Amino acid sequence: MKTFNREATKEKRKELRKNQTDAERVLWNILRNKQMGGYKFFRQYGIGSYIADFYCPLLKVVIEVDGGQHYSEEAVAHDRKREEFLKGAGIRVIRFNNLDILKNIEGVFECIQKELSLNSPNPSL
Repeated sequence: MKTFNREATKEKRKELRKNQTDAERVLWNILRNKQMGGYKFFRQYGIGSYIADFYCPLLKVVIEVDGGQHYSEEAVAHDRKREEFLKGAGIRVIRFNNLDILKNIEGVFECIQKELSLNSPNPSL
């Protein structure tokens, strides 16, 4: 069974990449092209039946960008279920809300650097 980038999620992943939120665009600008410690990130990456906003396979880290829709009871339950699945696959999840990214990208950058250094085979990020 294929776990990553299943054909069933391909069109949805393409659509999400094409229609990024402003916060996702800002964060992608600091993650793309191995700018974060030399680590390769992918955006809208399929893992199981879920789609992660950003994923670094080498470090097994997902970065999620949460808009207002993530705070309903139903969405919180869905996110919890997804995090349990990812954790079961050995993948760590880091979450930021849109406002964190749009208003404090420097703080988000520092937080990501710190989190990645915890998982890094080369802790000198």
